[in-house]
Amino acid sequence: QLGALDFAGGTVVHINAGVAGLVCAIILGKRTGYGKVSMAPHSLVMSAIGAALLWFGWFGFNAGSNLEANGYAVLAFANTLFATAVAGVSWFFAEWLFKGKPSLLGIISGCVAGLVGITPACGFVGIQGALAIGIACGVICFIAVAYLKKMLGYDDALDAFGVHAVGGIIGAILTGVFVDPALGGAGYVTDGWVGPTFGYDSAQIMIQVKAVLIAIAWSGVSAAVILTVLKYTIGLRVSEEAESEGLDLAEHGEKAYNP
Repeated sequence: QLGALDFAGGTVVHINAGVAGLVCAIILGKRTGYGKVSMAPHSLVMSAIGAALLWFGWFGFNAGSNLEANGYAVLAFANTLFATAVAGVSWFFAEWLFKGKPSLLGIISGCVAGLVGITPACGFVGIQGALAIGIACGVICFIAVAYLKKMLGYDDALDAFGVHAVGGIIGAILTGVFVDPALGGAGYVTDGWVGPTFGYDSAQIMIQVKAVLIAIAWSGVSAAVILTVLKYTIGLRVSEEAESEGLDLAEHGEKAYNP
């Protein structure tokens, strides 16, 4: 019987966290002044450095999860590198096409979306699959962040839903498509009792879809229940004054940067 392929990265972390982030953004409400005052990133230089460190560390997560140096580790490493680069470039051109100007923040966001999308697929798909996942994550996650968020009107400061949930959904479902050896995938063990026979069944796509839907429902309902209880007990938001002066100062009595 077939099971969902490698959902530790695609679902447990990213879809769950992204959906919970969306529910939290809706229940918590928008930041004071959202849409009226500038809320640009503090430092794009630090954002770029952080993204580079994240990308480098992701190799340890994806390739290192194989626990031994063999062809699967190399496959995971290569897919992680390639899909992330493709997603960054795809977001770059999508932003350029739809908004008229590409941005460094867009490239960073695209790279993170690519890392998310390739994670459940990195040990199963070939380079062709990594290419398709990278393009899909770059373009679709851009649309989710640039247009879906505005259309639904939620305030997701870090785009947890648009990048992580959407990217995780894309990667998880496309894993079921591109694991097919005919599309360059590695296949998976279909008869472990007799011997490690590798193959593919198109039913895997619907298995991935069902697993994604279960993850969305579980995370969304659980987050909604927990946040609602907190909202009507200890509360979820700080005062407008504390929000205005910054939580570093209000909650910890210090600032990250002093003029």
